[in-house]
Amino acid sequence: MSTKNTQLGKVTILVTDDPTVQNTPIRNAWVTLTRRGKESAGQAQQKSKTKGGVEEHSDEYSCEEKIYRKETNEDALAILEVPCGDYEICCEAFGIVSKKADITVTQDSCLTRTIVIPLQFDIEWGALAENCQGTEFNQCIQADAGTTWVFSVHHNLTIQPGNRKIRWATTRGHFYESDTARDMVHLSTHGHVGEIRVSATMSEIGSASVTKEIPVFSNQPPITNVEGNLNVSLTRTETSFTEDTAFWTGIRNSTDALSFNNYLRFMDWIFCGGKPPNPKNGFEDGRFITKKEEYDRLKIQRFLPFADSDAYRVMKAATEAFVMVNCGVQQEPLPFDPNTNRPNRDDAYLNRRDLPIPDVGLSTAFDQYLVPVNGDKTLPYLAVIRRKLPDIPIKTTLFENAVPRNQGDLAEIFDNCFGLLQEKLENPCLLELIWSYWHEEGMLVQSMNAISRRFQNIRSSVQDPLANLEMDPLRPLNNLLWSYIQDEPHRLTINRRNYEYDHHYGLRLEGKAVQNFSPVDTRSKFLEAFHHLLRLCTVFYKQDDDTTVKADAFPVLNALKEVHLILSQGAHNQFGDLPSSARIEMLMQQWLLARPEFRELLPTRIMVAYPEPWMDRVDAMKKLQGWTDTSVLHFRNLGMFGEQLLLSIRWGHWSDEFEPVKALNWARFFRPQAQGYIHAYRAATGVDLSADPTVNARVDSTLPSVLLQKRLASQQRAS
Repeated sequence: MSTKNTQLGKVTILVTDDPTVQNTPIRNAWVTLTRRGKESAGQAQQKSKTKGGVEEHSDEYSCEEKIYRKETNEDALAILEVPCGDYEICCEAFGIVSKKADITVTQDSCLTRTIVIPLQFDIEWGALAENCQGTEFNQCIQADAGTTWVFSVHHNLTIQPGNRKIRWATTRGHFYESDTARDMVHLSTHGHVGEIRVSATMSEIGSASVTKEIPVFSNQPPITNVEGNLNVSLTRTETSFTEDTAFWTGIRNSTDALSFNNYLRFMDWIFCGGKPPNPKNGFEDGRFITKKEEYDRLKIQRFLPFADSDAYRVMKAATEAFVMVNCGVQQEPLPFDPNTNRPNRDDAYLNRRDLPIPDVGLSTAFDQYLVPVNGDKTLPYLAVIRRKLPDIPIKTTLFENAVPRNQGDLAEIFDNCFGLLQEKLENPCLLELIWSYWHEEGMLVQSMNAISRRFQNIRSSVQDPLANLEMDPLRPLNNLLWSYIQDEPHRLTINRRNYEYDHHYGLRLEGKAVQNFSPVDTRSKFLEAFHHLLRLCTVFYKQDDDTTVKADAFPVLNALKEVHLILSQGAHNQFGDLPSSARIEMLMQQWLLARPEFRELLPTRIMVAYPEPWMDRVDAMKKLQGWTDTSVLHFRNLGMFGEQLLLSIRWGHWSDEFEPVKALNWARFFRPQAQGYIHAYRAATGVDLSADPTVNARVDSTLPSVLLQKRLASQQRAS
């Protein structure tokens, strides 16, 4: 249609969601102007023509209606130039049609109309701050900088989420969500003060879009003056729980149960009317009845072939019962703190080491640590040994407890005489001979030997320092010493112990009594490997205390595997019985020295707080004899700490462990023992195993007996 001579008027249509607000424009909405009136036949027959971007539509069946359509631009405006006349305006967006409006266009007119499409598109918002209480969308206008704001859109549309798209924008701050194409977002205003304008644009794919914008205000937060010290602290690297921790707890508690003070308490209860045990105090008291039953059994089985020795005989039976009951790893009650009326001591120990506490408790964790073998449970290390001997049956009874079978039942007789001892497999005795070695180096045995010789009136030197030691027969100690000397042929000799020290650890004693030493098998690499492990522990502890780094436990793991291998090579021959025999004999020696009579016979130092009552007697003897002036306390600590460390290494399943978490837990758990051993070793021998704490530092592997001889010679030269 030609409009060359047609009189035109200009119409501007604004399409919005809300006529009272200027910031809800609807873009790409269709605006339709429909003219009503008669036209020429030629004009009516034209179906559609376009001029200036305006589509003209005519109904080929009607000459009375002409339609003009156009989309709104970015400003939500549709500008049309149409012939003069009366028109009906209608707008459509998002599938919603506006109400119709009438407009009359005259020549050269410039008309503006606002058409509302009721989308009801709006933004709800709220500040997540204490001073903006109420619902989440509290429409709080302002809040302090750093406040998190939440915004959400709502509308009355039925558009499927897959057919529409939401786009959020802000003038300041940033949204927490990386993808803002969602109905709800959260805005961080940290570091931004002043007005922040947030807008949401919703568009229908391939159709219209609408934008809503709101302002919020971010205030300068009040300045709070902080008085006093502001401390910032870091913590050690967290670790996960390993079930070995329960086993190590059992080792620590079992060795503590074997301490002299517990032994003295048991002996006082048996012989001296001491305080009765209370099982609520711990598992050690709970075992008193078991030890009493074992003592009653042994005292009728143990005999001595000389007269007037019953007191010594029952003392020996009670000591054996104490050791054999307490050394078993699976002896009931299990070696864990059972008292629930106060903070658990085992849990407190783990807390101090920054080690996790199992939710099920240490006793249950220990049961989970054990491995089923032939219907019962044993340590994982022993389970591996059992798998090496699958063809050997399990022997359930010892020979002394054997029951005669029917003569024709040869299979039962054979099974009863050959096999792996079930008691040794399931409940091994956790003792280390290194305890006896260090007590012997501390002159415990030599002190008793000197007293025994004087008791027999044997001179030890020209000026015998014990010449005035006289013990009247009115006291129990006199008869006990008599029987102790009579029983000497039934005790381990110093040579037997010395050969076994070498077989287990490559350690040996020095002196006239152990000359012509000629062992067959020695652990020559043990001392170097063990000292290297302690050196690596020192390096690890330094890293572990530095909370800015993650300590490396791999070197500790490799050193543990090396020491475990060396220890397992020496676990043969006398390994099964000699450590327990040596422990029984030395506990008896300690008990004899702790008797009150020796306080009168030996010049002890009253004001020195020895943890065990036999120690001052040994130190007094060393002073009298001119032996080493290093306190026996350090040797006792070496034996106590060394035993706990080596038990955890010997009986632990280290051979195929490749993750460092187990070694990390071990190093933390046994830190008091490792550092206590290092200190006691320096005090006794003069060698500091923690010096030059680097991974590749060379360690001192000189035999302790050699170092002690050198220190004694230096002491004698200085005196």
